[in-house]
Amino acid sequence: MKTKEKRLVYEGTRGIFEKEITVFDDVEKIRVLSNPVAWKIMQILASKPSYPAEIAKSLGIYEQSAYYYIHRLASIGAIQESGKTLVRGGTARLYRPSTPSFGLEMDWGEKQIGQTQDSKAMLSRRYRNATRFFKEYISDESFGGLIVVGAPDPHGPYKSSARDGHYATHLALLLGAITKSVPSEFIVKLDTDAKAEKVIAGNNIISIGGPGTNIVTAEFNKYLPIRFSEENFWAGLVEARTGNRYNMDNHGLIAKIKNPYDGGSVIVVAGVRSIGTKSAVIALANYSEQVLETYAEGKDWALVVQGFDMNSDGKIDHVDIVSTP
Repeated sequence: MKTKEKRLVYEGTRGIFEKEITVFDDVEKIRVLSNPVAWKIMQILASKPSYPAEIAKSLGIYEQSAYYYIHRLASIGAIQESGKTLVRGGTARLYRPSTPSFGLEMDWGEKQIGQTQDSKAMLSRRYRNATRFFKEYISDESFGGLIVVGAPDPHGPYKSSARDGHYATHLALLLGAITKSVPSEFIVKLDTDAKAEKVIAGNNIISIGGPGTNIVTAEFNKYLPIRFSEENFWAGLVEARTGNRYNMDNHGLIAKIKNPYDGGSVIVVAGVRSIGTKSAVIALANYSEQVLETYAEGKDWALVVQGFDMNSDGKIDHVDIVSTP
């Protein structure tokens, strides 16, 4: 999804104001918004988060039609999930607009109205939630921690081989965006090396991949608020608080806890299968501001996401949050 989040500045009777605007690069996305029914749905969601059945009742349309337009609006990034609510004994997803304004932009006509903001302040603003989430991992504007990935050779009690270690590269792009310098030491380790070198204690760890293929994730699994089934790591995720289970291959976990071994923090980004790990990495790297909106500093936190291939090209291009922290 190629969009730009910018600031719309305008002058009113009481002063100069600004608000966020999502600028599309494709006129087809504006056509989705310009549909009369879709725009009425946007107006409803602007007044309060709502679920599809509620929208259908308000507009006097079939629920199937409401779901269709919700899907279309979500696919272009015009709306996003904002939580869940209980309805007649079931759970319904609530949606809200992703920004208060939308538009297309041509490559001309801008006017400078002031000096450029400090780049650090701009990044802090853009990645506000990600900066909070990785707070302990940033020292002197450089990454301070270790990224641990599963070894590609058969290892661990299941003699399994990891196929998702390269996903760390995508997450590293986000870490590079919120830091300013390259770490002085090499920060990526295989799980077998991290275990052998006894470096997981007292360090800030990002462990990528499920406990079946990453033995460091397995070390922390029992401490996670949402954890992989101890009977069978590939059987799915279990929410400790509610007992809810998430066992689809494309279910992924993003979790952060205090390191139980002599301090530091632990972040686990993992999936039921490798596609679930990919879904979790994409959710954290590409949609950090939405995914981390409920993160509270100083508390153990976990979230389950589900990745989808919306345009049937064989690649994950959309992520839903399927658990409530």
